[in-house]
Amino acid sequence: MASDQENSQDANAPDDTSEKEITRGITIMKSIIRDRDKAVTYNVNWNADNQLIGSNAAKLASYIGTLVRMHIPITATRWSNKELGSAKDKIWTEILRSFNIEDTTIRKKYILQLAGKRHRGWRTFLTNKYLKDKEKIFVEYDPEYPVKYAIFITEEEWVAFVAQRRDENFKKVSATNRKRASNPTYAYKKGRLGYARLEEKILDETKSDATSLPPHVLWKEARVGKDGTVRDDVQHIYDECETLSQSISTAEDQENRSVLSRALNVPEYPGRVRGKGHGCTPTSLYKNPRRRNPSNQEVMETLQALQAQVLQLQKDNERYRCMEKCSSQLKETSEKASINCQNKFPEGISSCQLYLSSPTYRLVGKGKVHNTSGDLLHHRPLPDGHLKASVDVVLDKDALLPIPDIVSETTFLRDAIGSFVAWPLDLIFIDDEVFAQGSQQLSQKIGSRQKNKRDLPVTSLPKKGAFVPRYQISLETLVDSSDMATAGAIRLLDMEEDIFGYSCTETIGKEDLEHIFRHQELGVGVIHTYIRFLYDNFMRGNDQLSNRFRFVSSSLVNKALICREPDSCREYLVKRFMVSSTNNLYLWPYNSGCHWLLLAIDPLKEVVYFLNSIDGEWTNYPDMKQLVDTSIKVFRSQRQARVPRTKSSNITWIKVQCPLQRNGIDCGYFVMRFMREIINMNQIEIPITYFDEYKCAHYTRLQLEQIKEELCQYFIEKRLII
Repeated sequence: MASDQENSQDANAPDDTSEKEITRGITIMKSIIRDRDKAVTYNVNWNADNQLIGSNAAKLASYIGTLVRMHIPITATRWSNKELGSAKDKIWTEILRSFNIEDTTIRKKYILQLAGKRHRGWRTFLTNKYLKDKEKIFVEYDPEYPVKYAIFITEEEWVAFVAQRRDENFKKVSATNRKRASNPTYAYKKGRLGYARLEEKILDETKSDATSLPPHVLWKEARVGKDGTVRDDVQHIYDECETLSQSISTAEDQENRSVLSRALNVPEYPGRVRGKGHGCTPTSLYKNPRRRNPSNQEVMETLQALQAQVLQLQKDNERYRCMEKCSSQLKETSEKASINCQNKFPEGISSCQLYLSSPTYRLVGKGKVHNTSGDLLHHRPLPDGHLKASVDVVLDKDALLPIPDIVSETTFLRDAIGSFVAWPLDLIFIDDEVFAQGSQQLSQKIGSRQKNKRDLPVTSLPKKGAFVPRYQISLETLVDSSDMATAGAIRLLDMEEDIFGYSCTETIGKEDLEHIFRHQELGVGVIHTYIRFLYDNFMRGNDQLSNRFRFVSSSLVNKALICREPDSCREYLVKRFMVSSTNNLYLWPYNSGCHWLLLAIDPLKEVVYFLNSIDGEWTNYPDMKQLVDTSIKVFRSQRQARVPRTKSSNITWIKVQCPLQRNGIDCGYFVMRFMREIINMNQIEIPITYFDEYKCAHYTRLQLEQIKEELCQYFIEKRLII
């Protein structure tokens, strides 16, 4: 807001100087005009947050106020009005004539935003001085035309301005704002100094090497009076900010709300940073470039690349299982073989492929595996669970050896070409032709596939009164008659924000459907599709269920991501928990890399229900448990929950005695049925011995087929294949 003292010198302000050169005349910033005529310009400085600082900052701010009065009419109610474009350009041109400022978009934007503040202050000054009495109440009589400012304001503009300010709607807004500003909770006490220059002053006085200060530090210093005392409530907010800053990461701070906004419990408005002053934005403070949304072509290319990776992994997994089935048909190892000779592989030397499982599961090379009795590696016995392999071809030049060769000091696979290395048994795969004979014998036992391409006995020869999976048969027929019959074909299923807390698209491929038809291990696409089925058929339109049960995305939190990006996993879980207003149960299908299990988390009660269909303990998954415990603690801190010190680290984990699977395939189907039964029972607390209505030692094949039928029916009803 412009002060009365500033405006008392406006009487002899010059005419528009952007069109013609001013040779004489008086303005409130007459020294600038004189220096400009002498070709003298002023330097200005900017801090790390792109805010105006330095000795000439105040001079420039005042000069901007003068130019605003010259070029912008007081009847302009919206600074963003396009009709003011030419006037704004004149202001910018005048400033460049007297101040050394880079003619860039970011600098122009800053200056014109500051000009907008000066314009609002100018209009407010006129209103308070001429249209209100000493009690700040609008006067009833017609105010006199301010002759003092005739050079800036015409009589017609004044009449229009008075009419605008006497509008009843404006009076209501004015009264509301006046009441809100009359008694601020935390009063600013630095006058016209501003946050940017206050920061500059503090850094100069402390002789600090830092380029900027945290917002909550500036916020506190701006509320210290002349006597240097700090109010208790201000100190309390500052202390709370210090505590929060220890538990909230930088990424979470900038993506949601700053610690200062959290401590004050107020919203963070876009385009500004609370406690930093004019011109500081989240982009300039956190140095985060604005991300460009990918094009449709880029999205499709990414999807195709991911699909290709998934297909390769599925082929590798299927071949591995084929090897396991065929191993019983292979020649038994000699009784005299040593422990090094493994009956899992053909005896002797065989061509093989070498894989690694960390940081991602991938093929890294090719060579030969030596499965011979009493074999040694560099005159030393082989480690348990390893075989000797020779490296012929390297496919990943950055791949590390599972066990570095201490003799030759070799750590990279590329340096082991032509030599022998120790390789884990479960990461060696014999080339397909080695098992051709064994596979043929196995296929003779199980028979060729039926004409309908189904392997399940329950569907190939249905008996009278037996269960017939009609929807599975119908869906398989649809797939065979559509482009989904082609390998690599995909369908996209939209997952709205209410399901996982963010909107996304799930990819379903032909292989995913084949896994359902052939009762094979399930991927995340099928699990998420069933979650969408549960949401659509049970929770949508049912406020009780939709407010009680929520889901956690297995794509954003899984074994691989927990190891590689633990912070992003924790931030997602905490953000998901923050939507809880009452007790909610978060259902999280967790993939440990080769097994599905279910976690049901009540973050407010700090209880985690552990449902594992192979009767394992949660201690077998330390990374997962640590992530859940940490996320609940951060959630506790953000909601400011008070927990006794004796219980601050005790998060309750409950192992539920759920039905157990009897093979190595059904875990995904069990997890889907667990989620269905939990939602169907509509209970936040899961009994340790499981629900009486569904209690059993094992699910029958029919119970799992019912889950598959629901999935297939959902695909058909949603017309996802056609």
